[in-house]
Amino acid sequence: MIVLSHDDVADLLPMHEAIEAVETVMKQVSRGTATLPLRTATPVGGNNRMGLMPGAIADPACFGVKMISLFPDNPARGLSSHRGAMVLFEAETGGAVAMMDASLLTAIRTAAASAVATRALARPDASHLAIVGTGEQAEHHLDAMMCVREITRLSVAGRSAGKAEAFANRAAGLYPELDISHGSDIKAAIESADIVCTVTASPTPIVKGEWVAEGAHVNIVGSSIPTMREVDDEMVLRGDIWVDYLPSTLSQAGEIVDMIKAGTFSADQLQGEIGARLTGDIPGRTGPGQITIYRSLGIAAQDLATAHHVLTRARAEARGQYVAF
Repeated sequence: MIVLSHDDVADLLPMHEAIEAVETVMKQVSRGTATLPLRTATPVGGNNRMGLMPGAIADPACFGVKMISLFPDNPARGLSSHRGAMVLFEAETGGAVAMMDASLLTAIRTAAASAVATRALARPDASHLAIVGTGEQAEHHLDAMMCVREITRLSVAGRSAGKAEAFANRAAGLYPELDISHGSDIKAAIESADIVCTVTASPTPIVKGEWVAEGAHVNIVGSSIPTMREVDDEMVLRGDIWVDYLPSTLSQAGEIVDMIKAGTFSADQLQGEIGARLTGDIPGRTGPGQITIYRSLGIAAQDLATAHHVLTRARAEARGQYVAF
């Protein structure tokens, strides 16, 4: 088994490579060649949870499980809110062949999935990006969006104006060509944006659908359990929604679950899975004024595809530590 650290993952999984790996595997998901049990979340005290995400994919043939802790207060300690390990198995004999840091793997593959959806659904001329949230996912989503669209303007909004300013300053250092604004006013940040990414840990809606401009594309990313939701009902009703995996959406996407239960939305109003859009089995954007939405929950297939990519590069570059069992 190869053991790979946070730094190994950072070096071996650049965003542009992660985007291609995720796009390839999402097509498999919608073709039915991946096995994806729903994630389980075990309370471990307070608002903290331990998540287990097993799965198997056909190409590259492998299976594995991500064991991840979700500690929402970690960013205040300078730590990722998602910490854990990804264990990868090879399909021929069932041997465990790699274990790697899951926090960075999760952050990169999540942003890469949003980039895949943005490339498939956003207007080709989209240039104004708004990010709601200022944490780790905000950083990676900026990198991901820069890979798939010619972004010239960035608006950042967060609960703390100081954190929004700090994020904007970091973004300016990385991308000096951007025209950047920041603050705590979410409406002001998103109302003229072409691409909106919501990447917060808010348990209740903080983004209103009425604020989104016609023709915008929205990536709803931050809430991954049914008791959390970042957006209001109007967002769901105004936009056309593509998802990563229908079974998880219908059981774990808070706003979808709530509205179906209330009778104000139905599953057949969803456009379908992003993988089916990528294969051409379902349509994507139909006009410049359409609001498109990608509802991201994150699935094990994305972890497996990116982990296998890391493993392949690690072997080629003699990275990591080898451990015998």
